[in-house]
Amino acid sequence: MMRMSANKVFRSAAAVVLAGLLALCGVVEATRSVSPGADTASISSQSKKKKSAKTKAKTKGKGRAAAPDAAPAGPIPRTLFTAAEQDAAAIANIPNARFWADSEPEFLRALPTMRGPWLILSAGGEDGAYGAGFLGGWSKTGKRPEFTLVTGVSTGALIAPYAFLGPNFDDKLRDSYTTINATDIFEVGGKGESLLDTWPLHDLIAKRVTIDLLKAIAAEHARGRRLFIVTTNLDAGRPVAWDIGVIASRGDEQAVQLVRNIIVAAISVPGAFPPVLIDVEANGRRTQEMHVDGGTAGQFYVAPDSLQFSTSTTKLPATALYLIANMKLAEDFALTERSLVGILTRTMSTAIKQMLRNAIDRAYASAKRSGIGFYLAYVNQEFYAPARGPFDPDYMKALYEAGYAKGASQEPFFREPPDLSNQPRKAAR
Repeated sequence: MMRMSANKVFRSAAAVVLAGLLALCGVVEATRSVSPGADTASISSQSKKKKSAKTKAKTKGKGRAAAPDAAPAGPIPRTLFTAAEQDAAAIANIPNARFWADSEPEFLRALPTMRGPWLILSAGGEDGAYGAGFLGGWSKTGKRPEFTLVTGVSTGALIAPYAFLGPNFDDKLRDSYTTINATDIFEVGGKGESLLDTWPLHDLIAKRVTIDLLKAIAAEHARGRRLFIVTTNLDAGRPVAWDIGVIASRGDEQAVQLVRNIIVAAISVPGAFPPVLIDVEANGRRTQEMHVDGGTAGQFYVAPDSLQFSTSTTKLPATALYLIANMKLAEDFALTERSLVGILTRTMSTAIKQMLRNAIDRAYASAKRSGIGFYLAYVNQEFYAPARGPFDPDYMKALYEAGYAKGASQEPFFREPPDLSNQPRKAAR
């Protein structure tokens, strides 16, 4: 009896942590009603079948199947390194692969060699389907510009490479959000450092990040354009911007694997998804940095905070700033469930949207100070579609279509942050 009680306590605590972490990085948005109990069981069942099939494929022809992985009893051992080594750490053979995203001098050195419009892609989890659809609809109008800089945070990191390469990659972008479900992203049950296992996500990214994709990115980088994907270095407690064009220009298997790891790290919600350890060299010594979701440090990335402070006089070297927020900017009315999970999830989601609105206002102020146009797109407050759980394909298809329709419309953008103070909030159906 005591053992059952302890298990229930652990599972409840895990559910609370998971709900909060998913909400924190926008993996599960409160834009529809979800029945978590049945869906979790369904996802668990499907992921076990998928992993079983993978294990059988790997062990086919061998004497016996490999033993299942077991979660370690304590913290997973790591190679120790110092703050001084972190300062000197770099990617072997690609010294300019990344820079501190909060460093003004490093940011300015990495910028495009030509002026032009910038595209900023936010976090939002599965709601990245909106941004994918929006870009597709925008392409249809023939008015979508070529961006000299594209940045992606969290789900925006998935969109960014295709958005960078232009309308010819819209079909791949659409498939990235309309042909997957939760079992393509994670499996219930982690290994000591997370509540979920993301081996399916690693497989998915490996299929999509290819040498041909990197060749295309490298060609655009050579023209002076830039593609930045943001992760959070947990060891340093700082955001990192990865210059994907620099990495792609190397053109070998190391570059392919590194970009795959970066994208997985960029969407790895800490605590829910396992972190990604990235190999670095520091003063001739090899070690590994721990990287997680870029949304941990901010919902999108325009420039270091110091360049966006109200006291800053620096002007962004862009001709226009386009920002696609892959979520709603305010909560719908919904009676909050009187439970730990319900209260925590609602609290985190509300806080994220408030921080997002503040960041949008700061980006608008930066654009205005720089004398350039500001263009904002976000999920319409009136959008609603039912979902059976996280990464539900029917929900993502509906959101993709909503984004496509908006992108193809005559007035797809807001030119300033919207006033949501008096907007009615419909009750969740």
